[in-house]
Amino acid sequence: MQHLVPAHVRPLPGPRPPVPAARPAVDAEALSVLHRAARTLMAGLPELTERLMTLLSECEPAYRTAVRTDPENVREEVQRSLRLNVGSLIRPGELREAARRCSWAIGRARAEDGLPLDALLRAFRLGGGMVWQGLVDETARRDPADVRLLVHVAADVWNFVDDHCAIVADAYRQTERELMWRRENRLRLMTTALLDGTARIADLPATAAALGLPEEGRYAVVLARLPAVRAGADVRGRLHLPGLRVLWSRDRDGGGSYGIVLFGGDLDVPHGGGEPGHGHDGGLGARGPERTAAVPEAGGPSGDRPDGEHARTHGPDADAGEIARLLASPPGSRIGVSPVVEGLAAIGDARRLADTALRACPRSGGTVVLEEHLPAALVVSAPALGAALAERVLGPLLRLDASDRDIMLDTLTAWLACDGSAQRAAGRLYCHRNTVLNRLRRCEQLTGRSLTRPADVVELSLALAARNLLDP
Repeated sequence: MQHLVPAHVRPLPGPRPPVPAARPAVDAEALSVLHRAARTLMAGLPELTERLMTLLSECEPAYRTAVRTDPENVREEVQRSLRLNVGSLIRPGELREAARRCSWAIGRARAEDGLPLDALLRAFRLGGGMVWQGLVDETARRDPADVRLLVHVAADVWNFVDDHCAIVADAYRQTERELMWRRENRLRLMTTALLDGTARIADLPATAAALGLPEEGRYAVVLARLPAVRAGADVRGRLHLPGLRVLWSRDRDGGGSYGIVLFGGDLDVPHGGGEPGHGHDGGLGARGPERTAAVPEAGGPSGDRPDGEHARTHGPDADAGEIARLLASPPGSRIGVSPVVEGLAAIGDARRLADTALRACPRSGGTVVLEEHLPAALVVSAPALGAALAERVLGPLLRLDASDRDIMLDTLTAWLACDGSAQRAAGRLYCHRNTVLNRLRRCEQLTGRSLTRPADVVELSLALAARNLLDP
């Protein structure tokens, strides 16, 4: 299985010991001995192949499994490698590039099969040792005195063994990177399809298996926009939901990230499902696809959880408010949380509700759980109507001088936030209760709305929400 060739064949790029420009006569004699022994090995190629198959089975556990489960494929691979590389000892100019391509192909194939790289490199060196021993034994059988000549080509042979180990390692690592990118991209696409609501029902079992999420679990979606986040930054290190599994994925414009939050029992972090890992933003990182998932946030998925623990149980009655209670985020973050939905098929609906919740979040920051801010959500869901309502109800206040306008609006906002208590609103505004009452009477006069009439109070509350949440 090893790849052997005289030293005058061009090696892989990299530092190598200097080689004399011209070989002495003894080297030519040594090459003649080497060629003679190599022809004998080539003549017994089937027997040589079986000997290496046996050696691999006995000495390399990973190959033992491959030989047992797919012996014909392994035998073909071993024989092709031996034929090209022992043949390179005889016809280096003709077979050199074919031998290199063979080693590269083996590296790629074994990476795709998941054979460990260490096992592959040990197999190459085992093959090199077996071939070298075969050359020595054949030379000793024919003429023991010629064995001493092989010393002159031994370093060349083993340097070439090392070169081909480098080839196979490069092929393996490149293939491994490609496979990882494909897995993470697959997780990102799966996560995006869930969030967009375009995932096919028939694909949900495969999606659930790949992401390590239950198909019928209870989920909420979080949309987070953090302050001073550079383009492409990963939110997973800055936003924490201890005890909950989260699969992160960047939104389309890159300004924020979606988190698919699982409520459920003790779950281990999946292996291979970040693969986006999105971290799932990849990763899918489920911690993100994007692993992650997407990456998923590049990568594959993992869990935000205390060190050394599984994701803690949040029972069947847990609601989206649990997220707001657990969430730790930087100051100034704007976060929208959807209601809890049942099953992966409903993730798209939850994502749209998380979008609405974020629009209902104050510009200064905060966490909005949609179910707890439904009036504000109604306003931002129809921004044109919200703006018209604000102008119709608050128009006379908005046309006051800036300082007077702000005092009126702040007083009205504080009174509503204090459930109609002028005393509590006065404490919040650092003024006398009678001052609050005087301002409120003026608001009633200017707007034509009465604060004792429930319908008017609803209009004023919605109009204030529209002014605070909608872009001016």
